[in-house]
Amino acid sequence: MWSRIYFLLIYVFSLNVSGSAQSELPYKEIPSYPTNYKQSTVISRMIDGLGYRYYWATENLRALDLDFKPDTLARSTFETMEHIYGLSFMILNASKNQVNHRRDPDQMTANDLRLATLYNLKSASAAMALVENLEELNILFEGSTGRKALPFWYVLNGPLADAIYHTGQMVSFRRTSGNPMNPKVNVFMGKTDL
Repeated sequence: MWSRIYFLLIYVFSLNVSGSAQSELPYKEIPSYPTNYKQSTVISRMIDGLGYRYYWATENLRALDLDFKPDTLARSTFETMEHIYGLSFMILNASKNQVNHRRDPDQMTANDLRLATLYNLKSASAAMALVENLEELNILFEGSTGRKALPFWYVLNGPLADAIYHTGQMVSFRRTSGNPMNPKVNVFMGKTDL
């Protein structure tokens, strides 16, 4: 239920920002790069790179693509989207020094997951670009044994790298299911020739 409420809030926010439900989602193109190199702007740019890849990896997926899995033990594309959705919250929470809570994406459609993930990544990128000292950020977990804080390093090799990895899997899965990603996507330049 909370995931539905979250999606509704994101949807309403997108209407308020754009004035229209037809506004473009974040990351159709990668934003312009920052004017200077700082730790935080480099990480923000990495998140933007993930957002761009994720946007195009999930664009125009069919039911066949969403159900595809390379074997019975693997996640389907849809299940991979659910996993990346959870990772996007970990990245967002770390960018704001907020505690991670397990998210239940039950009842979310592929479009719900896509929208929420892209907005999480956009928010995380914007928050990261403003950070002055990465040493003040942690990835935080809270459970029955108390709170655990790990240095921000773990965001890089954990949820950020994992989300990039799984986005690449979805690109491979959709190619195998007969719906390859738009061949005009240029991940190097972060632009797509439409």
